[in-house]
Amino acid sequence: MKRTILIADDEPNIVLSLEYLLQREGFEVLVARDGQEALDAVARHRPDLVLLDVMLPRLSGYEVCQRLREDPALAGLRIVMLTAKGREGEVSKGLALGADVYVTKPFSTRELLATIQSQLGGTPAA
Repeated sequence: MKRTILIADDEPNIVLSLEYLLQREGFEVLVARDGQEALDAVARHRPDLVLLDVMLPRLSGYEVCQRLREDPALAGLRIVMLTAKGREGEVSKGLALGADVYVTKPFSTRELLATIQSQLGGTPAA
């Protein structure tokens, strides 16, 4: 069974490149273009990992992260904040709200894939 990753980002170029990269690596990919869509997608599909931008319409990535972490049923969900907001206070806030990893844009696709594999404990196929 393929591992599922939700990309929650409102920047079309980033979504397109991440979607291509992750599908090429064997992941099933879901896309949410705002914070509320991200929460709805997690509720419907229960992905293994969420790539979560901080600056999202409707609900920020911080709000989404906090709400996901408040749900005990989602305790195993891995959250990787993927954002241009890289100041120390912003990183600390993301981690304090429950993000497993905080990656700043621009990012290396090789390093991002390694981070995803590490968070999921191995290969795309379960």
